[in-house]
Amino acid sequence: MPEVEISIGGRPFTVACQEGEEHFLKSAAQLLDVEASALMDQIGRLPESRMLLMAGLMLADKTAGNDDQVKELEDKLAKQAAWIEELQARPAPEPQQIEVAVIPDEVKQTMAELAARAEALADAAEEKSSAG
Repeated sequence: MPEVEISIGGRPFTVACQEGEEHFLKSAAQLLDVEASALMDQIGRLPESRMLLMAGLMLADKTAGNDDQVKELEDKLAKQAAWIEELQARPAPEPQQIEVAVIPDEVKQTMAELAARAEALADAAEEKSSAG
């Protein structure tokens, strides 16, 4: 069983762990060291047992807060998943019939004739203003 040297609150410790678990032990020790160092900065020197207890309680408090947050997010995710499932289960909406106005050919021809007359009048007016 390997032994790992860790430091918590500036104090060295030798801890045994399972083979291959050294990385996890060092990560956990680093989390505890952050809390212990914060305590040491705020309060000053503490007895080892008190420092470890307080740092452990601070980590436990953070963990409880994270657990609450995870539970809220899981609940929200479950509600959204149920809502998505409900939406997917709904039948597709019926296609809507949209009527588009059709312009009769007679109206189109009349409009074309009016446009041609307007252009002819504009040309005639332009010729008169140029000549005069």
